[in-house]
Amino acid sequence: MLACSRWVNFIVTQEALDICASFNSLGWNDSDSIPCSWEGIQCNKRIHNVISLNLSGCAISGQLGPEIAHLAELQILNLANNTSLGLSLHSNSLSGEIPDGLFQIPHLETIFLDQNSFSGSIPSNIGNLTNVSELWLDHNLLSGIIPPSIRNCSELERLYLNNNKLVGLLPQSLNFLDNLVALDVSSNRLQGNILLGLGNCKNLESLVLSYNKFSGDLHRVWATVVAYPYWPLIPPELGKCKSLTELKLYRNQLEGEIPIELGMLSELQNLELFENRLNGEIPISIWKIQSLRHVLLYKNNLSGELPLELTHLKRLEGVSLYNNSFFGVIPQSLGVNSSLDLLELMYNQFTGQIPPNLCFRQRLRVLNLGSNHFQGNNISGKIPSSFGNCTNLTSIDLSMNRLGGFIPPELGNLVNLTEVFLAHNHLQGCLPPQLSTWKKLDVFDVGFNSLNCSIPSSLRNLTCLSTLILEENRFTGGIPPFLSELKRLSLLRMGGNLLAGEIPSSIGTLRNLQYGLDLRSNGLIGHIPRELGDLSKLQSLDISSNNLTGSLEVLNSLQSLLEANISYNGFTGSIPEKLMKLVNDSPSSFLGNPGLCLNCPLSDGLNCVGNSNFRVCAISSHNGKNLSKTEIAMIALGSSLGVFLLLGLACVFLLCRRRKQHEALGRKPTEDDESLLNQIMEATENLNDKYIVGRGPMEMF
Repeated sequence: MLACSRWVNFIVTQEALDICASFNSLGWNDSDSIPCSWEGIQCNKRIHNVISLNLSGCAISGQLGPEIAHLAELQILNLANNTSLGLSLHSNSLSGEIPDGLFQIPHLETIFLDQNSFSGSIPSNIGNLTNVSELWLDHNLLSGIIPPSIRNCSELERLYLNNNKLVGLLPQSLNFLDNLVALDVSSNRLQGNILLGLGNCKNLESLVLSYNKFSGDLHRVWATVVAYPYWPLIPPELGKCKSLTELKLYRNQLEGEIPIELGMLSELQNLELFENRLNGEIPISIWKIQSLRHVLLYKNNLSGELPLELTHLKRLEGVSLYNNSFFGVIPQSLGVNSSLDLLELMYNQFTGQIPPNLCFRQRLRVLNLGSNHFQGNNISGKIPSSFGNCTNLTSIDLSMNRLGGFIPPELGNLVNLTEVFLAHNHLQGCLPPQLSTWKKLDVFDVGFNSLNCSIPSSLRNLTCLSTLILEENRFTGGIPPFLSELKRLSLLRMGGNLLAGEIPSSIGTLRNLQYGLDLRSNGLIGHIPRELGDLSKLQSLDISSNNLTGSLEVLNSLQSLLEANISYNGFTGSIPEKLMKLVNDSPSSFLGNPGLCLNCPLSDGLNCVGNSNFRVCAISSHNGKNLSKTEIAMIALGSSLGVFLLLGLACVFLLCRRRKQHEALGRKPTEDDESLLNQIMEATENLNDKYIVGRGPMEMF
């Protein structure tokens, strides 16, 4: 163990020496005073100096000690994927700060400290690494700025600082790294200008600056940036980096137009500028880059039409332009020359027909064209039957367009589909039985169309469904009992159709229904099945505008219910106590049921009477039990006698008072006195029942 401790001490501090046992499993023999034969260590064959130390993924932990600087001949250090600091110690559990002595080893060529838990700043003496070609510090907890002295790392080819907590500006000194091939500073907190491209970037192949706070105008001249270094922008000079194959600047705060100079990047394969504030049109020169594979520009303010040049890109695999303001007709030959895998154009203003050959190469996996204005010729557009060739499709979104016609039965060939969105179109006809092959389908939304026929039994094969939306169509027949076989359903919306019959009791077996059960605006009859009370996860229920009858007592069992609409049916009886909060929050959701009443506690009787939307069914006693019929009759009789007694006393009092006034004046009662009683009788309509508490408008039960 002595030998192991002595060599480990070059790497970690004394507190981490208990890891020697794990090193022994790598072949580290503690009785061997020379470690050159140990796994992960390579020595100079002539003088046995350690030149390579690779402990990546060894699950070692602790801090990297200053003794590492004693390995004066070390060339390769790999400590990646640990949780400590180190050289080629990646994928471990190294922590603490990177010791300054590490960057004083003169012969180091590669350093892998990625995927650990190193913290603190990048040592300012990083410029001493004049021979380093690869520096991997990504996926740690490093903070502070990128040291300007990095300009002295003249041999540096690959620099990975991504997924840390670095702040400040991107240093201009990076422009002096002429040999740089890959730079990744994504997922930090950098901001300000992107001052790259000023130097010699002919070797730069990969530039990833995403997930930061870079801002500014993409289209300003570089001279302006030099004069005003705090005016942030993406320089057009990046067009000089002719070797670039990927440019990733997404999720920043970039503004302005995309520089036309980017069209000079003849080797560019991946252009990812999404989630910024870019505007204007995509330069036509970019669509002429024949090496393009992926163009991801979604969530900007871009506009214009898609040019024919797009259809000539033979290597094109993915185009995502959604959430912009593009318009016009999509080139109809799109897909013929390229092996499209991803096409996302939703939330734009495209018109015309959907290109029929998008699946010509049978590679298309995701097709999202929703929320546009596709409608075809003067009559209507249709879903191309050729989509049946898209056998690799996993997701298709054509919702919120103006598509008409039938759902092509050829879509049954798409056995890999997991999501289908066809809502808000003008589709008609029946659901084709061929859809039974969609056994991987998770979401099926055809709401707000003109589909008819009964709900086909072929849907029973879609056992992976979690969301089924058939609302606002013209489906007929009853609610099919086979829906109970779709055990994963969490949302079922069938409102606004022509469904009839009773709610099947088997609905109660859908125990995963959580986000909603919508059966509104149909022609349903009968009672709510008691099995519905087993839907303990259900949060939203809408059965309004049907012909349902009976009690609401079963709804008392829906423990998770947050909203309910049972309006305009024929329900009778008292509203369950657990629904009273919903009644108070949204009284209109319970209207249109004349037979419903409030069963209020005696202590809350006045509040119940004050609710003008519902009548009171009975007053309850303090212990929560309803009063008996005898008790109610006694209360009514007592109330009536009390009214008569009060009226009689009032008459006597007024007559006596009038008599005394007459006697004081020496007068005798006249027939005016008799008229007083007549006035009282007239005012009460001869003591009509409606003026008696417990009857008429004063009724309490």
